[in-house]
Amino acid sequence: MRILHLHSSFSAGGKELRAVRLMNLFGPGVAHSIVSAEPGAHGAAARLDPAVPVVFPADFPSLQGRPAPGRLWRIAQAMALFDLVLTYNWGAMDAVMAHGLFGGLLGLPPLVHHEDGFNEDEAQGLKPARNRYRRLALRRSSALVVPSRRLEEIALTAWRQPRERVRLITNGIDCSAYLDRPRPDMLPGLVKQPGERWVGTLAGLRAVKNLPRLVRAFAPLPAPWRLVILGDGPEREAIAAEAARCGVADRVHLPGFVAEPSHAVGLFDIFALSSDSEQFPISVVEAMAAALPVAAPAVGDVARMVSTENRALVTPPGDEAALAATLARLAADDALRARVGAANRAHARRHYDEAAMLAAYSRTYGEALGLERLI
Repeated sequence: MRILHLHSSFSAGGKELRAVRLMNLFGPGVAHSIVSAEPGAHGAAARLDPAVPVVFPADFPSLQGRPAPGRLWRIAQAMALFDLVLTYNWGAMDAVMAHGLFGGLLGLPPLVHHEDGFNEDEAQGLKPARNRYRRLALRRSSALVVPSRRLEEIALTAWRQPRERVRLITNGIDCSAYLDRPRPDMLPGLVKQPGERWVGTLAGLRAVKNLPRLVRAFAPLPAPWRLVILGDGPEREAIAAEAARCGVADRVHLPGFVAEPSHAVGLFDIFALSSDSEQFPISVVEAMAAALPVAAPAVGDVARMVSTENRALVTPPGDEAALAATLARLAADDALRARVGAANRAHARRHYDEAAMLAAYSRTYGEALGLERLI
């Protein structure tokens, strides 16, 4: 079985790490070719099981550029060598269009598209031209997979996809991996000292995550508290500059990407998000599995994801003062953190364990191939 993955980026973000987890679970009997629309953005590869056959073809046509017929034809031709094509987000939509235009002529394999959310260019609203392009491009796809209720609604309305094509598959993780608290020295170059308390987050350092907002919301917390931001990306310098401007550079840490979140998230005392746009962030599930309270804006499905006890800690989107107040409330109340964290862990184990996610993806990919399931 040969699967082609066409990604907007293969950096270590939520959708990429989910794709890696699925590849690992499918095992060595399935071979994968991975293409990133951003050349060289392959950070998620660090989490691939070495036993799984994976290549990054350097000669695949670029996923970036004007959607001219000749370029789309070359992309379509390059799909012909595979049994299944999986595409991810807007950055791979030209490949979806190429499949829609030339799939019948070239006898191309089935295609399943995944939409996980939007970058800063659509964080405040969908672009009508992109909606129209998606409608055209997706017309021959076998399925459109979305992780959130909000994206399901967009797929059915703005993108006008038929109900039978849209598959809502919520993200899941191995919740049992988050039961044990990590050692204080698990992060590179950073050791949690006795008496310290950490506000933490897992995020690609991109503008849509608005991490300078999190720095500002964190800044009023007292000295025992530190902010630890795990991830890599182009906004690293802007985050550090905001920490210096707020006078908390010595309490804000950016250790970089962590290959195994289960080895780090449990070091946090509060998990926080500050994003302008999310859908169903895996990092929130990871935080809940580690028994953490979550302070976050009500973007995407976040308010639905957390336990009932945590919902009062979800703030209006873009309300920096409310986020800061929530962090201050949690920082001052050990019992509240423990109570909400325990409720979140139980909720994650009940609703977001990866077995259900794996079964749903296996069925979706298998049905595209005319099988009952992929594995």
